Amino acid sequence: MPHDDIAEEVKDVTDRKKDKEEEDGSVRVAVRVRPLIGKEKVEKCAECIQCFVKDKQVLIGKDRMYTFDCVLPPTCPQAEIYEQCVTQLVKGCFAGYNATILAYGQTGSGKTFTMGSGHTVNIQPSDIGIIPRVITHVFQEVAARANRCSVQVRVSFIEIHNEEIHDLLEPTLSGDPRTGAGAGVAKNIVIREDPKTGSIMVLGASEEKVSNYNEMAACLERGSVCRSTGSTLMNSSSSRSHAIFTIYIEQTRIDIEPVEGEAQDEQDLQEFMTAKFHFVDLAGSERIKRTGAVGQRLKEGIHINKGLLSLGNVISALTDDTRKKGQGGHTGHVPYRDSKLTRILQDSLGGNSRTLMIACVSPADIN
Repeated sequence: MPHDDIAEEVKDVTDRKKDKEEEDGSVRVAVRVRPLIGKEKVEKCAECIQCFVKDKQVLIGKDRMYTFDCVLPPTCPQAEIYEQCVTQLVKGCFAGYNATILAYGQTGSGKTFTMGSGHTVNIQPSDIGIIPRVITHVFQEVAARANRCSVQVRVSFIEIHNEEIHDLLEPTLSGDPRTGAGAGVAKNIVIREDPKTGSIMVLGASEEKVSNYNEMAACLERGSVCRSTGSTLMNSSSSRSHAIFTIYIEQTRIDIEPVEGEAQDEQDLQEFMTAKFHFVDLAGSERIKRTGAVGQRLKEGIHINKGLLSLGNVISALTDDTRKKGQGGHTGHVPYRDSKLTRILQDSLGGNSRTLMIACVSPADIN
């Protein structure tokens, strides 16, 4: 075989391996085991989960072993979680890759604490969650690029409550989901797909331009206050909606050197790069027997579980090689349209986007 043919074959194998590695790395799953809380200690619950960090495995009970991309034991601090799982996602956003972090788990398992989508003021530095740390990191990256490009940062904050989308940055227009204030003024929020780019747009949801940490943190704080919560037997302040905090990053590079001998106007000397980073604090999966939900809480629980089921089906379709290949070599169907949650996240799940799912679990044997 000629040397050129051998080199070409080796290159093809290398490229396929690289593509496979990138594809496999597009969706990662980490598990975080929280410590026992006061109520569980009072009830004398035993810990039924063991973490094997180096092997990336957890043992439930005596014989059920599961492997993840990353295992975060109860002693793992917030800062270490960020370094292990999130740092590269932020850098990827500035390289043009969409990213999504999903906090998934039973109600009361520590999702909101992990994400940091609750209150951001008057908390200990060691308790700062993922979103506030990302905000700091984003503006550090913006400052580092100040001499090369102009960066515009915008944010939006919405929740999906009973399959209805509410704007948490302007709750008086769509109706405050907790108090009902402003509910008489309907704000029509719809999901549309750009026919040219395929990107998903949430039309009607407000987007605010921010230029520093304080402005973005204020948006996060303001939206968190308006989020739907309720009391169940398992959690006195259970999140009753899926919340999506999104950071939009637009970079414009204008320092490109013109080609000698060619006439170019200013627009030709600009490069644009856009990316978005979704932070999804999912409502807790529920068993009605454990939560004791009735009436409105029961209805909310049904919608919560429906959205989580749809998300699970999408993740399964994206990570299952047999479904990805499909029949006749075609890509298998991914059911993005089964819920508003998966529809909004469609262009940030799979493909060349990076997705991290953090499964938050309680170690108590009662759960």
